[in-house]
Amino acid sequence: MDWLIPFIFFGFLAAVILVPIWLRERTKQSAHHLISQALERGQTLDPTLMRQLTEGTGRQQPDKARRSLGSGIVLLALAGGFVGAGFVVEDISGASEAFGGMMVPAVILGALGTAFILLAIVDYATQKKDQ
Repeated sequence: MDWLIPFIFFGFLAAVILVPIWLRERTKQSAHHLISQALERGQTLDPTLMRQLTEGTGRQQPDKARRSLGSGIVLLALAGGFVGAGFVVEDISGASEAFGGMMVPAVILGALGTAFILLAIVDYATQKKDQ
């Protein structure tokens, strides 16, 4: 039964990543289907309505550098939380292995946070150069 746990974890991870992508694509397909039906019936379509249907929800996305910076800061904060939790767990349990166990996710999250912050710096530099 223990062999089933990795499959459940990765299945959950795939569902969390793939379901929003699938729903977004399904919304786009229904918008295209609606446009094609209207054109088949000979109806004229307002250009702003067409743009809204083909582009999605129409809300403005913040720039890429700001999103990357926000993600990096959140990941570094999570890494710091794991480090702090490692100290607390080691003090409570007295086992030094507990601290080492908490450092694994801290290092992974810290590396990802650092990568996102570096990506934000690069994106900001290219954005400044393009303007």
